Order: sequence, then C-alpha cells, then structure tokens
Amino acid sequence: MSITSQPSLILFDCDGTLTDSHGAIVEAMQLAFQRNDLEQPAADAVNGVIGLSLHEAVRRLLPGHKPEDELFEGIMQGYRECYRIAESHISLYPDVCEVLAELKQRGYWLGVVTGKSLPGLQRVLDTFALRDYFYVLRTADCTHSKPHPAMVNECMTEMGIKADRTVVVGDALFDVQMAKAAGVPCIGVSFGVGERDALLQAGAEVVVDHFSTLLDHFPPLA
Repeated sequence: MSITSQPSLILFDCDGTLTDSHGAIVEAMQLAFQRNDLEQPAADAVNGVIGLSLHEAVRRLLPGHKPEDELFEGIMQGYRECYRIAESHISLYPDVCEVLAELKQRGYWLGVVTGKSLPGLQRVLDTFALRDYFYVLRTADCTHSKPHPAMVNECMTEMGIKADRTVVVGDALFDVQMAKAAGVPCIGVSFGVGERDALLQAGAEVVVDHFSTLLDHFPPLA
C-alpha cells in the first residue's frame, strides 16, 4: 500500500524506529527503580510507555506520586544516569542510513519527533552521523509529549508544509495517535514496541517489517 498524497515531509520517531533501543530503555528504567529501593517495573510495562516524555513515562509507572515528590525526581535522575550507560548498547536498525539518504535524494524533507530529550536525540544523531539527514526536530522537553499533536504541528509550521503532504513513521501506539490527532497519516513499523494489529487498529495506514520497505511507499517526487 502506498500513501496516495505523495507527502513532502516525513517525520520519524527515534526509539524503536530509527534505533534499536527499547532494551536499553527497559534496563535503565528498571535500574532507576531499583536504585530508589522500589520493585522494578515489568519489561512490558516499560515498553508500554516508550515514546512518552520521561516525565509522563515515570508518572504512569509510579501511580500515586506527584512530580514534586522526591522519589519521582529520584527515579527520573536515576533513569538519566543509567540510560547514559545503557545507550552504549543501542544500534541503528538495518538500512536506516541508506534509506534516509535515498529519501532525501528523492526529494523528501525529513524530521524527527521523539519522546527523547533534545540532548539525548543529539547524542543519537552524532553517534550515528544522522544529523545531516534531518531538517526539523521536536523533542518532549521542548513541547507537549506524545500523543499530543504539537510535535507534528510545529514541524509542519516550521517547514511550511500542510497535513496532506506530511507522514509520521513510528513503532508505538503513541505515534499513531499523535499523527491521527494532527490529521496526518502514519506508517507503522513492526520491529519496535508496537504490535502490527494494534498499530493498524489504532489507525496506521500500513505496517512495514523492514526499514528498507519504506522506500516502496515514498516514490521519487516530481
């Protein structure tokens, strides 16, 4: 299936879409809870909040505690410290650089919309030499967390692109929900945290199994 409107702007999620990083996220969050003498959340529970801002993820994993609580801040700080160690284990999914280069060659403008912080995203872009592929970035520390549509809306405004020429690519339900709220289509990927059927049921136009398959849905622009 192809996106029929031939979009000019493609907005990628990062964790679980560009980078194989959910294992590192789970490890860091579990260690953060352990450091604060709490029972570690199950891996499935952590996977279920990947894509949200760190603040929102901790809020959902630590019900009953307010952001101003010392424990809440302790977990957030513990996560940041543990993830900086765990992120040395992350990698790009196969063919990411090649596909981004080809999409740019075909005339598309590319961007990133992620629940990561801006410093965290910048480390990814520098580590894997991705910075030159992307024209626009939005992170959860500079605007609303997914599934709020602000990231997509702000990217479209910055690039002067309307919704009918924009597509989101992501692995999580939050990505699909964000895209739907912004009135743009979403292509899901099956190799992150979201399950194919759930992504389709949430409204993804299609779900691909390999990053390289994205090229089938974005033909060269005239």
